[in-house]
Amino acid sequence: MEIFIVAVFAIGYLAITLEHTIKIDKLVSALLMMALAWAGVAFGLDGFTTWFNSNLHHMMDGTMGTENFLEMGHDERLHTMEETLLHHFGKTCEILIFLIGAMTIVEVIDHFDGFSTIKGFIRTKKKRVLLWIMAILAFFLSAIIDNLTATIVLITILRKLVPEREDRIWFAGLIIVAANAGGAWSPIGDVTTTMLWMGEKVTTVKLMEYLIAPSAICMILPVTIASFMPAFKGEFAPPAPEEDTNVKGPLMLYLGLGMIVFVPIFKTITHLPPYVGMMLSLGVVAMVAEIISARQFSMTDIGEANSKDGLQGVHHSPTFKALEKIEMPSILFFLGILMTVAALESLGMIFTFGQDVQAVMDNYVFVLLLGAGSAVIDNVPLVAASMGMFNISEFQTDDHIWHFIAYAAGTGGSMLIIGSAAGVVAMGMERISFFWYLKKIAWLALVGYLAGAGIFLLTT
Repeated sequence: MEIFIVAVFAIGYLAITLEHTIKIDKLVSALLMMALAWAGVAFGLDGFTTWFNSNLHHMMDGTMGTENFLEMGHDERLHTMEETLLHHFGKTCEILIFLIGAMTIVEVIDHFDGFSTIKGFIRTKKKRVLLWIMAILAFFLSAIIDNLTATIVLITILRKLVPEREDRIWFAGLIIVAANAGGAWSPIGDVTTTMLWMGEKVTTVKLMEYLIAPSAICMILPVTIASFMPAFKGEFAPPAPEEDTNVKGPLMLYLGLGMIVFVPIFKTITHLPPYVGMMLSLGVVAMVAEIISARQFSMTDIGEANSKDGLQGVHHSPTFKALEKIEMPSILFFLGILMTVAALESLGMIFTFGQDVQAVMDNYVFVLLLGAGSAVIDNVPLVAASMGMFNISEFQTDDHIWHFIAYAAGTGGSMLIIGSAAGVVAMGMERISFFWYLKKIAWLALVGYLAGAGIFLLTT
């Protein structure tokens, strides 16, 4: 049955990689992969010889406080599987609820056109200066609202500043590099760093301390080289400024970003899981948004709206509109991927593979290759797998290996436009060719990735 489960993962992952070729959304492949993998675990339960205790992070071989899986009867094994499944589902849902909260806050900001405030700060006509402004904004904004959202926001702003698409795609390429670099040093900047943070592999302060310099080099070096390229010489002609702006936009921008930044602070103070802090932040932002919109909902209001025009009042709520716009397909995709990896981890496959890798190569070399692999394979399952590879007694919280994984997985995807969520969304928004990016931007991303990795290894 182990062969069946591995085959399900391999075929499912291949389908995810080739989603544009086979015309099947990666969400479908991920969910099928998850269900089939766990079905394989259930059907083959009595035939497995190993099991991994996720709480103790150790094989169930009768040592380290674990029971011996080989000596268990069917009912005991079934109970162990149910506990393991519930454990992984709970940990996965913590991440997903956190992401839903962050996405909703960003959509509420966008509802009030808050991101247009950023556009008002850009007053240059020089391409080189605009490149640096966009790169710095991407680096810091992605650390707050994640690299995917930061890329969407900045390319949207870029469209209002640079009318020529041929010029914009150059800026978009460097925005991808800068956004991925910015997401690596923040616990809320990338899904993978969020996973490591919520999995208690890294802490906020140490993540920023160890990765701010490598990530900055990963952004600064490519942008410095690019600023001397012909594409960024001369000036651009921005269109006439728009007069219609939402006066509440700046308030919601600063409130929303501030409440997202507050989440790690809340976790440090209360020691509660991050998703609790994110729900608090969402509640505050939603409350202010409702007050600004002059709409206070009650069961009576909803009943009246339902009788008149089908919940019209609810649909005019900024919070409800934001919830309608969040990327639920991405949320379910992460659910499928993470739970599939959990099935492999439960059978001890990932831990065993990690031990074999450590026996034949240096851990830092392996992580460096993992980062390069994230340009081809989605970094979420790579990081999920790596979290189960290393013995927790040897690699504890804030061990350098976890921070290097955060850097490598976060920035390595910049080397191909399909290697990161930021790259994929930019590819769609500006119709950037895979081969154009490979020829023009990939080498810049590689230079930045290796330079940042070198800085990390020299300073830790």
